[in-house]
Amino acid sequence: MALIDGLKNDDKRQMLVADCMNLLETRVANIGGISGIAIKAGYATIKGISPKYCAGAVERLLPESFAALEPLWNEGLETGDAVTHLTQNRSRTADAIFSVTDIRIEKSTNSTIKGVYSKLRVSAKKHVEEVVPDLAQILDKYAKN
Repeated sequence: MALIDGLKNDDKRQMLVADCMNLLETRVANIGGISGIAIKAGYATIKGISPKYCAGAVERLLPESFAALEPLWNEGLETGDAVTHLTQNRSRTADAIFSVTDIRIEKSTNSTIKGVYSKLRVSAKKHVEEVVPDLAQILDKYAKN
């Protein structure tokens, strides 16, 4: 089953978005240090646009993100375990995700979003790499159902 197939059912897609948002909220809440302060401030700014902005963005980005992750996912399936493959290839996985968000942000007309993204983009990769194992588990959950 292709990753994108997990988005065909509306209920399933909403559960997937909720799981991704839970992962995002948990990760942001647990980031410490100077970069954590910056990321938390940036996230609060984005959420200030609209309380549902982030969930909407996740939902809008899912089809393109799944398409970007599909080659890595399939490599993992060929070797027997897509979750382990994504985890072992965290940098490539993060780069695949950022390939989608970078293009979206470049096209955005929202100066607040563009400003926050540009300030946090470099430091965010490390944090995305750190959540790849959890994200891979979420993807696996919905790819199997």
